[in-house]
Amino acid sequence: MKVLDKGFVEIVDVMGSDLSVVNSARVSFGKKAEEIRPRDERLINYLWKHNHSSPFRHATIQFHIKAPIFVLRQWMKHQIGCAWNEISGRYVEFDYEFYTPKHFRVQSKDNKQGSEGAVDPKIEQQAQEIYWNTCDNAMQSYSALLNMGVAKEQARMVLPLNLYSECYWTASLQAVMHFLKLREDTHAQWEIQEYARSVREISGEHFPISLKL
Repeated sequence: MKVLDKGFVEIVDVMGSDLSVVNSARVSFGKKAEEIRPRDERLINYLWKHNHSSPFRHATIQFHIKAPIFVLRQWMKHQIGCAWNEISGRYVEFDYEFYTPKHFRVQSKDNKQGSEGAVDPKIEQQAQEIYWNTCDNAMQSYSALLNMGVAKEQARMVLPLNLYSECYWTASLQAVMHFLKLREDTHAQWEIQEYARSVREISGEHFPISLKL
């Protein structure tokens, strides 16, 4: 699924389903279900509502993600129940792929870490020019350093946080649900909200009951 201007979220592999959650819980009584029934839906709801989280750790999803580095740095704060592997600028040269915001936002007056609304149209064009001049200069500097023989692991230090990167994220169902709870919230940065919505949409067919929670 495409996200933002050049990013995406893709499911690589899935282990388990909502039935995995049910059977992981019912094994306490030596029981096993072959298909989801209404009482099983009620059980899943009960487990999540009362913080009985271990059954949700018996299912996992593996994602391939392409996102701006600043989005991934927020995302990678989610570590419990997760495994991360990202493309390395020590091994490969980065392409000219920067995130292009459609509009710049103003700083929120109520939320010190957030934003609200678009900047004045008179400022927008100037902001875009500054933004892209910075991207051009960073990439030119990066290429110049590489051409001078500077190691990739050092040349990459001049690249900005809006550069696109790629990674694999493998997470338990519980970890995915926790991510969605935090990153779909309106207080989260808009860009990572977009990724969270995509994660929910493409994962929903595999875990339709759990992800409603």
